[in-house]
Amino acid sequence: MADKKPYYITTAIAYASGVPHIGNTYEIVLADSIARFKRQQGYEVFFQTGTDEHGQKIEQKAEAKGIEPKAYVDDIAGKIKDICDHLNVTYDKFIRTTDDYHVTQMQKIFRKLYDQGDIYKSAYHGMYCTPCESFWTESQLKDGKCPDCGREVHPASEEAYFLRASKYAPRLIEHINKHPEFIQPVSRKNEMMNNFLLPGLQDLCVSRTSVKWGIPVDFDDKHTIFVWMDALTNYITGIGYDADGNKTEQYAKFWPADLHLIGKDIIRFHTIYWPIWLMALGEPLPKQVFGHPWLLQGGDKMSKSKGNVIYADDLISLFGIDAVRYFVLHEMPFDNDGVITWELVTERTNSDLANTLGNLVNRTISMTNKYFGGVVKATGAAEAVDDDLKAVVTGTRDRVAAKMDDLRVADAISEIFALFKRCNKYIDETMPWALAKDETKQDRLAEVLYNLTESIAIGAGLLKSFLPDTADKIVKQLNTEIRAYDDLDKFGLYPNGGTVTGQPEILFARIDFKEIAPKIAEIQAKQKAEYEAENGITAEAAKPEEAQGTAENDESRFIDIDPKAEITYDDFAKLQFRVGVIVKCEEVPKSKKLLCSQVKVGSRILQIVSGIKRDYSPEQMVGKHVMVLTNLKPATLAGIQSEGMLLCAEDENGELALMSPEKFMPSGAEIC
Repeated sequence: MADKKPYYITTAIAYASGVPHIGNTYEIVLADSIARFKRQQGYEVFFQTGTDEHGQKIEQKAEAKGIEPKAYVDDIAGKIKDICDHLNVTYDKFIRTTDDYHVTQMQKIFRKLYDQGDIYKSAYHGMYCTPCESFWTESQLKDGKCPDCGREVHPASEEAYFLRASKYAPRLIEHINKHPEFIQPVSRKNEMMNNFLLPGLQDLCVSRTSVKWGIPVDFDDKHTIFVWMDALTNYITGIGYDADGNKTEQYAKFWPADLHLIGKDIIRFHTIYWPIWLMALGEPLPKQVFGHPWLLQGGDKMSKSKGNVIYADDLISLFGIDAVRYFVLHEMPFDNDGVITWELVTERTNSDLANTLGNLVNRTISMTNKYFGGVVKATGAAEAVDDDLKAVVTGTRDRVAAKMDDLRVADAISEIFALFKRCNKYIDETMPWALAKDETKQDRLAEVLYNLTESIAIGAGLLKSFLPDTADKIVKQLNTEIRAYDDLDKFGLYPNGGTVTGQPEILFARIDFKEIAPKIAEIQAKQKAEYEAENGITAEAAKPEEAQGTAENDESRFIDIDPKAEITYDDFAKLQFRVGVIVKCEEVPKSKKLLCSQVKVGSRILQIVSGIKRDYSPEQMVGKHVMVLTNLKPATLAGIQSEGMLLCAEDENGELALMSPEKFMPSGAEIC
């Protein structure tokens, strides 16, 4: 048998300053789905993740707790590894930058680059962002703050070693131009070229004297190695790179990496300084770096102070592992930020997992048990409608593979669920319950149920990389196994005369949000209490602003407006107000005040144009439950059709606030 083709995938190693929330954890699930799919296709996959454990922020966190930095990162690294395990992540190596072999190689690499003149000693004068562990010049700041995270920076001046990044910049520009697939999506590539490389790249400071918690420069122990170079180098030390030239067989097989999967906020280091670091070492560059978007909480970044942070273990406790995996994989667009809220996870679990998938499997097995004692039999009693079902089912594998090749994982999952939706439509088209009433249609009924069983078996095989436990449960109920990848485009492999299990198992139970709301409130209250305790916030200071009597929230404020003419109840009854959920929102081109929202109202999606751009960003809009006037005659605004109106309140300064239900109400609920 020919050797399998190697495939090396990495995530950005998690910074061990704290336990990551679901917005950070999303990346490891995304990488896992890609790794699993490549294994399914027959690749020899090596999947590496881990923790980044040095730097000033960790030094400060450990000091605040009164413990040594190593003890602090040991605790956090253990928790991060537990999260990976809880999410059923199949990593092959979990590296820590405090591992002895990594520390040794990092020091050897630094010395090698110094000896060959690619690292030199000088002094640094500029601005430093502690959260990002990044240096900036004044010209690079955005509104006086860090251009990466938007936080405060402070002046820094110290002796330091520098990497001759400017020396390799022309070669890197040439590489990017010759390999358009190197940085993905294209928007990230354009950002790196236009903002950093083409204007002229400066040499990079790669050591600190003011940070003690780091890998020492072994020939100048006043200095510790810049945490970013320490972290990035894990991609080669973890698979056996040796600066002395004694590289392992594993390194020879898997380097260069096929994919570095990272967040869009750290793409600069991965696509500029990491390639230059490798060029200086004489090593090939990774084949591709993909900077994925963020997962935001209700349109905002997650913050403990707001009590809106969502963690993987809390989600798992309420929804289960595969429901969480499904949500974060399916809801993240390729190039735009995604949104997560407790309500959205509930909605997707009910609509996609419990209804589209779970109900399909349950109905098929139940009907097979009821009508044929669980025996699945192909009779050849085919009709034209069968051909369309089979075409959709047998073509899904290649459509999924094409999406995965482009790293469009959400679209790949949508293709699989399109298969399941086609199966549900097939049930409606063939009406097995009607066939069962006609003795002359028994062969046709058996053929219909065989086609459904076979389609579900193929769908389960495709689902394996994304929802592994669910796929296993499905094939177990069908009394079969996950099929080989090469057989997932073939119809008719389920054994004729095979038998499904007895009572079908519920794959996903429907969730009543009202029942889990108290648990969510408990989780959020605990977060806020922990945040206040960690930061020494008193009970008085922790009160909401309105409770502290701020002018902005003073309940004694009021506004008088001119009354309109009286209307009758019949006039009012003509207006239909309903609750909607904003599922997508974009700026209207060339407009200073308009946003275009896609609002789900019941089973409908309404496109609504609103003049609220001054008060809300598109990201803040997505996920909000809002009040909608749904029977307003459509109008065209700025060339875009608007099919309703969002209700807002306006204060004396013209500031707007969207109207939302006081407690959770499902999409489509009538406002009366």
